[in-house]
Amino acid sequence: MKTLILTTAALILAAGMALAESHEMTAVRLGTEAANAPFNFINDNGEVDGFERELGDELCERAKLKCEWVTNDGETLIANLISGDYDAIMAAMSITDERDEVIDFTQTYMPPVLSAYIAVSEDIDLEGGEIAAQTGTIQAEHVAESSATLVEFATPDESIAALQNGEVDAVIAGKGYLKPFVEGSGGKFIFVGEDIALAKGIAMGLRDSDEDLRETFDDALRAMKEDGALTTLILKWFGEDAQTY
Repeated sequence: MKTLILTTAALILAAGMALAESHEMTAVRLGTEAANAPFNFINDNGEVDGFERELGDELCERAKLKCEWVTNDGETLIANLISGDYDAIMAAMSITDERDEVIDFTQTYMPPVLSAYIAVSEDIDLEGGEIAAQTGTIQAEHVAESSATLVEFATPDESIAALQNGEVDAVIAGKGYLKPFVEGSGGKFIFVGEDIALAKGIAMGLRDSDEDLRETFDDALRAMKEDGALTTLILKWFGEDAQTY
């Protein structure tokens, strides 16, 4: 009987260890664009970096998840989430009614981000000119609904290059993204027109079927808001003038 008990205990222990190892190997994949500093970018070591990398790692640690980062073109982020290439999006994705019909969102981890225009001259016709924006963004949607001509590019850097080369009259993007280009241009690029709030805030995007995962990340986000850790990260990456919680 003693031998039977010991054998049974050993089997239970082995099964528990196998289950733990299996759980440890299961990873949550976070999809990002890695081309939208300071939200996300590739650093000098070839690794995903930025506000969302630091935030995502902290959320995974608090939720006791093993997370992996996957880079993806911005214009196919939602399609590839749905097809299963990764489990959640962290790519400066603003919540819009149109996106909310296709995927689910966590609570926001960034208040609504202001969008802005930059150009090389103040006398630019923002209503009738050619305006560059990244494909699939709320800024591109905004231009498409206006009387201006939308010129789309796969990455925000390409839209800046088009402005620099004289291919478009202005660029619209998140103001936080554009600010370093303006400040580092020696006066070549300037902000024009009014800043615009286009969406409801930035959040993680998930498949509608992954309700448990959304609730897990919501709990971790809520905790970071309550203890001030999220505010600290926002101020670190976006400066003292950034909107916080």
